[in-house]
Amino acid sequence: MIKVSGGTVRFGGHVALQDVSLTLEAARTTALIGPSGCGKSTLLRLMLGLVEPDSGVVEFDGAPLERANRIAIRKRVGYAIQSGGLFPHMTARRNVELPAQHAGWDRARLDRRVEELRDLMRLTSDALARFPAQLSGGQRQRVALMRALVLDPEVLLLDEPLGALDPVIRGQLQHELRDVFSELNSTVVLVTHDLAEAAYLAPDDIVLMREGAIVQRGSFQTLREEPSAPFVKTFIDSQTERVAALTGGAV
Repeated sequence: MIKVSGGTVRFGGHVALQDVSLTLEAARTTALIGPSGCGKSTLLRLMLGLVEPDSGVVEFDGAPLERANRIAIRKRVGYAIQSGGLFPHMTARRNVELPAQHAGWDRARLDRRVEELRDLMRLTSDALARFPAQLSGGQRQRVALMRALVLDPEVLLLDEPLGALDPVIRGQLQHELRDVFSELNSTVVLVTHDLAEAAYLAPDDIVLMREGAIVQRGSFQTLREEPSAPFVKTFIDSQTERVAALTGGAV
């Protein structure tokens, strides 16, 4: 579905990504994880065409991601960020509807889709009538996810979507997101610095990064039992208790 070959991205003298190669299969959830500044968000933005590689190629369904096809490909991708990125002067419902309106959907089709997503995200109609400032952090994040899903995308890219939430709300949304992922037939790529979140939402495909490079890829069990480098063991060991608390020891 998405393939990055030799992706290198520099911001001035800083190398954000260094010769990264990664293939993401269709209908699979993958977590990109690592310490702050390791390049995971840059890699996600590279997949969407929000940054251009200094070298290397990004392919979407076998076609190189280029300026000529970037807009068309983005219409097949849902994208949500940590802050939600909602427009404050629009109601929650208007925020959700915006991508579909730009795509030319008629009102009946759009209303059906919004209702489907509202049920999926367990939001009330009253909440959708409010402006973002009138919503709780958890509600705003649900609205942002609805907007990312409104076009029924083939790929869902999530950049720390729960990072700004308090622990109680974050835990609730983690459970709900796992249910959402199980209902979707989309390719999901989740950026997080939280190993417990990665192990809970993408236990079979975790990509651990450091200093702009991929250190190891595999299931949580593989990373825990067969670390490829001392850094992997240290990173896993530092969060093992949190993983056990969230997953109930299931991974």
